[in-house]
Amino acid sequence: MSTTNTLHAKVLILGSGPAGYTAAIYAARANLQPVLITGMAQGGQLTTTTEVDNWPADAAGVQGPELMERFLKHAERFNTQIVFDHIQSVDLSQRPFKLHGDSGSYSADSLIIATGASAKYLGLPSEQAFMGRGVSACATCDGFFYRDQPVAVVGGGNTAVEEALYLSNIASKVTLIHRRDKFRAEAIMIDKLMEKVQAGKVELKLHSVLDEVLGDASGVTGVRIRNVQDDSTEDLPLQGAFIAIGHAPNTEIFQGQLEMKNGYILTQGGHDGFATQTSVPGVFAAGDVQDHVYRQAITSAGTGCMAALDAQRFLEQQA
Repeated sequence: MSTTNTLHAKVLILGSGPAGYTAAIYAARANLQPVLITGMAQGGQLTTTTEVDNWPADAAGVQGPELMERFLKHAERFNTQIVFDHIQSVDLSQRPFKLHGDSGSYSADSLIIATGASAKYLGLPSEQAFMGRGVSACATCDGFFYRDQPVAVVGGGNTAVEEALYLSNIASKVTLIHRRDKFRAEAIMIDKLMEKVQAGKVELKLHSVLDEVLGDASGVTGVRIRNVQDDSTEDLPLQGAFIAIGHAPNTEIFQGQLEMKNGYILTQGGHDGFATQTSVPGVFAAGDVQDHVYRQAITSAGTGCMAALDAQRFLEQQA
């Protein structure tokens, strides 16, 4: 169903993180001539990560952006058609599926959704007011603005600890604000964090939440934190507040068309193939859009591979 203005694909892949690129590599090698639409954040979350120390076979570690550049080159090597566009709406009610983006329209016999997840914010009016003027969700993007200045990080998982460690090499001091007294990060990350605490580079504010971002016309001047045990508040003077409280899946455009739970696309799973199949036959999901548990680059890549194999099998059955 090709028209002059509609690009048609046997396999259309949405997203350019580890899941999307791996799906493209496998689909291209199966001669399915995949089209991959990058989305706005080309390369996904890893482009905002510094050291990736747990990517197998990169024994010395690898920088996130470099790893994603290698993914891209690998997909291009097998002639994946890469399209720089952002999809605004989809129609999954019949095949071929129809999609409309900022720059074009698309149709597809099968669709692999690998749109990933985006940083969550607390939802405070003051947080919104100072967004981009001292409030950020990406230390590797914005950390260099705060050289030799005090900053805070909010959160208690891997992302928060990673951000605190990264900023501890740039900022004069990092205050890590966490609502509990234990961190959910990997043990090795917590060990590194405690070394920074001992060295006086990081201060922990436990049993505490961010109540308000303080500032003026120049930007952020501090934060007000509240102790969840006794409800007392404390104002901390600082220039940057980094929110690291997790991610939400980028699934808004599929609402009402695919079965979901808490925003995550439900897939079939199971032992008989089609593990990445969604509630619509021919639509598959891979990576963080369908995984709220593991959320690793390697598991995303694995599900991207599975989705491509599932799409191949689906198309063979339709032939």
